[in-house]
Amino acid sequence: MNLIKNRPADREQAADGVEAHDAVAVNAAHSRELYKKREPIHPKLVHGKFRFGKWVFMALALAVYYITPFLRWDRGPDAPDQAVLVDFANARFYFFFIEIWPQEVYYITGLLILSALALFLVTALFGRVWCGYACPQTVWTDLFIAVERLFEGDRNKRIMLNRAAWSFNKAWRKIGKHAVWIAIAAATGGAWILYFHDAFAVVNNFVTGQAALTSYIFFAVLTFTTYILAGSMREQVCTYMCPWPRIQGALIDKEALSVTYRVDRGEPRGRHKKGESWEGRGDCIDCKACVAACPMGIDIRDGDQLECINCALCIDACDDIMGKIGRPKGLIAYDSQDNVERRARDEKPRYRFIRPRTVLYAVLLAAVSGIMLFGLVNRSVLELNASRDRNPNYVRLSDGAVRNGYTLTVLNKSSQPRTYELTIEGDPAMSVRVLGADETSRQLEVGADQTQDFRLYVTLPREAVDAPSEPLTFIVTDNETGEQAQTRSAFQTGETR
Repeated sequence: MNLIKNRPADREQAADGVEAHDAVAVNAAHSRELYKKREPIHPKLVHGKFRFGKWVFMALALAVYYITPFLRWDRGPDAPDQAVLVDFANARFYFFFIEIWPQEVYYITGLLILSALALFLVTALFGRVWCGYACPQTVWTDLFIAVERLFEGDRNKRIMLNRAAWSFNKAWRKIGKHAVWIAIAAATGGAWILYFHDAFAVVNNFVTGQAALTSYIFFAVLTFTTYILAGSMREQVCTYMCPWPRIQGALIDKEALSVTYRVDRGEPRGRHKKGESWEGRGDCIDCKACVAACPMGIDIRDGDQLECINCALCIDACDDIMGKIGRPKGLIAYDSQDNVERRARDEKPRYRFIRPRTVLYAVLLAAVSGIMLFGLVNRSVLELNASRDRNPNYVRLSDGAVRNGYTLTVLNKSSQPRTYELTIEGDPAMSVRVLGADETSRQLEVGADQTQDFRLYVTLPREAVDAPSEPLTFIVTDNETGEQAQTRSAFQTGETR
């Protein structure tokens, strides 16, 4: 990709000869900066299938973000009924019918891997289409630009308003725009905190001043960042802050589709008058409609560029112009670098979606999806852990028997209370007593979606002590479903040989 765009003046100097080219290169090297001060960009509103698709996707994405916290899901009387909830207080993550415990954080890891692989596959097929349509920065920036256009008008009117002296007309338009921006940013920050506590309770507590301090802090931080990133920094986020433009170069090849200016058809470019012949020239009339429509302010005719987010608005703008001058649409289109080179050789273009790179990503995506699905289908709702007392390591009773103390932790991940039968595997002479229960009971009752600790003693008679340590396995069995969980431990006797 061309990370530095060639300016028209530079290209004209380069055409004068090698010396001019060298001079331009030296000057560019001296004047190049790591960060360029932002120049306001006022993209022009265009109409077409890609612009319509962006409106639809923006509406869907915003609806999902703002509505999801209020969706309900019945999980039983003692569990939260919010469909999507990150419950830090109880160390749970709820996603509709899926409940993730801290011990199952590998599911979240798998989800992140799936997301990455899906993004890799989409990028290998269609370039930075994620950036152009689905990235939160793009979605909220689109919304902010729409609000800006509502108050200040389209591109030319916004430029004229910015250049005009301050007046009542300019003031109310600017104030109104920023007020709506702040309202959208506040709604964004407010919606985010709803994912971490019950949404209805948070809304009520928030407006009455009874919410936790952290809620107000995160609300303020997210409101500020949304307002700044989508309102004042926009394209700088994509160019300087986001690592994805730099990463994508390793994920695509010459056959990946991306927004492309078909130079073989458009050049040589130049102004065209009605009635003139099109012989000996390209279809590009140098109207710069594509530049005016670009939210990143670049010229797609300069080739692949780091700033390009593949939003395809330049395609809609160019197609509109082509229709007006009676030329075929598609001067700018989703195409591959390979096809540009093939047309230059008078070869027929080809579109290969099945390539080694895409097959690899698809296979990895399917494999990880299969592993995740298998894990969810066979997910156990019962877990058991045992911790032996270390101080004292063992206790010798008056009759010579040896006793060890244990803390047994039973995790009941089901939405119903369960009763489990405790058994042990080890020396047959061992006896077990659960504190708080009668001498013979080994029934362990655990509430729905709870973790319960049980204190118990295991005793080995004196005549059975014949080694410094005995292996021991605790087993709990669900009386209703028959599901079992077990954990290994050791019984210390203090016997020396």
